[in-house]
Amino acid sequence: MIYRLLADATVWIHVGFVAFVVLGGLTVLWRRSMVWLHLPAAIWGFLVAAMGWYCPLTDLENLLRRRAGQAGYPGGFVEHYLLPILYPAGLTREIQGVLAALVLGINGGIYGWILWRRRSAPSSPQGSGVPRPPGV
Repeated sequence: MIYRLLADATVWIHVGFVAFVVLGGLTVLWRRSMVWLHLPAAIWGFLVAAMGWYCPLTDLENLLRRRAGQAGYPGGFVEHYLLPILYPAGLTREIQGVLAALVLGINGGIYGWILWRRRSAPSSPQGSGVPRPPGV
C-alpha cells in the first residue's frame, strides 16, 4: 500500500514539475530569485523533450508501482499521462519536438518580456526602478 501511495505522490510531483517547467517563468515575475530554480528546470525539461530522454521520476514511479505489485508502463511520463489528455495518438519524435519548442517558446517569451520590462523601466540611483522625486 505504501509503495502505491509513493508512486501516486511521485506522479503529482511530476505533474507539478512539468507545470513549473512550462509556466515557471511566471514565478520570476513574482520573485526574481526564482530564476535560479526555474532556469535549470526549464533547460532540463527542454532537453528531456528534445532528446527523447525519460525523466528519473518516471523510473522512480515505475519502480514504486512494481514494488506495489502493479505493472509499470513503457515510455515516459509525458507519453503515459499527458499525451492521452492532449493528443489521441501516441508520442512521436515530432510531437516531442513540438513540446520542446513550446517549453522554449513560452519561457523565452516570458524571460524576453521580463528583460524588456527591466530595460525600459526608469532607474533610480538606488537601482529600485522607482525614480527619485525632484530635489531629493
